[in-house]
Amino acid sequence: MPLAATGELMTRAAEARCAVAAFNVITLEHVEAVVTGAEAAGSPVVLQVSENAVRFRYGRLLPLARAATAAAERADVPVALHLDHVQSDDLLRQAPGAGFSSVMYDASRLPYVQNRTATAAAVDWAHTQGLWIEAELGEVGGKDGRPPLDAHAPGARTDPEEARAFVAGTGVDALAVAIGSAHAMTTRTAALDHALLARLAAGVPVPLVLHGSSGVPDDGLVAAVTGGIAKVNVGTALNMAMTASIRRFLADHPEAVDSRKYLSVGREAMAREVTRIIGVLGGGTTRA
Repeated sequence: MPLAATGELMTRAAEARCAVAAFNVITLEHVEAVVTGAEAAGSPVVLQVSENAVRFRYGRLLPLARAATAAAERADVPVALHLDHVQSDDLLRQAPGAGFSSVMYDASRLPYVQNRTATAAAVDWAHTQGLWIEAELGEVGGKDGRPPLDAHAPGARTDPEEARAFVAGTGVDALAVAIGSAHAMTTRTAALDHALLARLAAGVPVPLVLHGSSGVPDDGLVAAVTGGIAKVNVGTALNMAMTASIRRFLADHPEAVDSRKYLSVGREAMAREVTRIIGVLGGGTTRA
């Protein structure tokens, strides 16, 4: 089917008080696994390509984007493409021509005023191109190998009053909020601040996004969705599933050299994890 629009999936999810699952993809195996897992769950899904993934692919966006588009168009469920954690204005401007309906423009590393100014400029341009724009306020730590922020560090949590002003001043369509999760967690021990989420959901007039969801236990994810999160981003959980399954396969088959043998095992493991996570989030409830 034709590419879905991230904004439409998120709007329906927010109205239904559920969440769309968004998975970061790095290889073609990631793409195929996410689509297969979403089809098994009978649920729409978002394929996310981060600026880091583009950098890994020699700085070229189109090869992975075109593969993701081809997989999405052949899927039995709605699939949208989202460009994630974009800091480069040049990369932002490549999004419309590469099939992306949405971009997460990430100026969260900057002080509040500079974040707001940079994001507003990105939104102004992106909206002329029909792009749905997500931004981040507060800092979801753990990106690029940096340790997660201490819970009491400045900027470690999204302030509801700042969030309201930020959305009004920038015109963003969705807001990623810092409520206790962190990127790249390999243990599911993140404790979300659900009271803060309730204040954010009550005061911010756009759908909310949870980054760093791989480190959040299932019950925490369920509570986050119930509390107002409309998009749940997952990346590390897929990489962990893939890596663990490949390690087991190669340990059991030390003679193996055909990469298709172990990559297929990794792809299947990721697909199962996609289906499981969508089920935790109430998969299928946002199906078009």
